[in-house]
Amino acid sequence: MRELVVLGTSSQVPTRVRNHNGYLLRWDTEGILFDPGEGTQRQMAFAGVAATDLTRLCVTHFHGDHCLGLPGVIQRLSLDRVPHPVHAHYPASGAEYFARLRHASSFYEAASIVEGPVHDDGVVATGAFGTLSARRLDHPVETFGYRLVEPDGRRMLPERLAALGIRGPEVGRLQREGLLHKDDRTVTLDEVSEPRAGQRFAFVMDTRLCDNVYALADGADMLVIESTYLDAEAALAAAHSHMTATQAGRVAAECGVRTLVLTHFSQRYEDLAPFAEEAARHFDGEVVVATDLARVKVPSRRH
Repeated sequence: MRELVVLGTSSQVPTRVRNHNGYLLRWDTEGILFDPGEGTQRQMAFAGVAATDLTRLCVTHFHGDHCLGLPGVIQRLSLDRVPHPVHAHYPASGAEYFARLRHASSFYEAASIVEGPVHDDGVVATGAFGTLSARRLDHPVETFGYRLVEPDGRRMLPERLAALGIRGPEVGRLQREGLLHKDDRTVTLDEVSEPRAGQRFAFVMDTRLCDNVYALADGADMLVIESTYLDAEAALAAAHSHMTATQAGRVAAECGVRTLVLTHFSQRYEDLAPFAEEAARHFDGEVVVATDLARVKVPSRRH
């Protein structure tokens, strides 16, 4: 199961139909919650997301629409006695803010929160899921985008396995060991498989266009990116260190993105259709205008 569960899509001010930010990436056994804004705990209930689903919290920066939901989410982890550690990644310069949000009110702390402050560009976590890295963005307060990369692997070819009579546990042994002795011959993994590119996910919020936006988005199967303004307000976007739908579309096109998810919309817009139209003028892949409580599947692996 690899999908994005959208919990909120507004920017600074929530609206009647758009909550503050909140994005859960389901990635196999990982549940990574990005930028939980105010109201995220309730949005999780509407979306059918349990506290036990969460394995990581990733905060891009400490503006309220990206972090004011942390107290409720963190206290819920303890209330529900989540049995596994939950890792928290956030800009190191905001450690004091995280500490205040983590202990915003009195509660019995039963969950294990493992803090991993992000000091600079680089890898912040590795595991069976792949590699999670962060890169600094261009915003008035220290802001990091995140990128998840699965290692490249190999895809087994059923027709070649069948032709050689390889089945059942033999397939697993061949995958683990790289070769298999079968009927007086040695079969190598390369003979019955082909390269399989690992999947890539990128999360970019609150930034002017900068080099690290492209670095994060490079080859992403799914790019979740802020598009606070339409192109008519490009000057306003630049003044407030944000991006437009047009810029997001161009980034996706130049970086070979497959699914582009637009979000973080200014409250001034009621009709979001123009966001998709502007992005699609530059990007011919899948464009998703995120809506609260939507689920967006990560595209299947490239062949």
